[in-house]
Amino acid sequence: MFARVTTVEIDPVRMSIAAAVERFKCELVPEMRSQPGFEGVYVLTTPEGKGMVVSLWSTKEAVESTNTSGYYDAQLARFAKFATVFRSPPGREQYEVALAESPRAAVL
Repeated sequence: MFARVTTVEIDPVRMSIAAAVERFKCELVPEMRSQPGFEGVYVLTTPEGKGMVVSLWSTKEAVESTNTSGYYDAQLARFAKFATVFRSPPGREQYEVALAESPRAAVL
């Protein structure tokens, strides 16, 4: 399994963190589910507006194909369009998942 980690910083004065997460959940997660190899996503936030999106992919090729096809950039632009609140440009890195233990019930 592979993970893409995207770091963002949202201005909580312009848009609440809860509203940004809800928009991400409603607007982008359904699109992510349609991508070959998509396994799941975690969204982590702080009250100050820092966030991390950890998307999980079945193979290295699956995560890389979302980069080379333009899918990732298109989704990032889509999020920026409705949540025009980025304090700084998002960061992006890929990792191989060496260990994963998920909670029995996800907190939503």
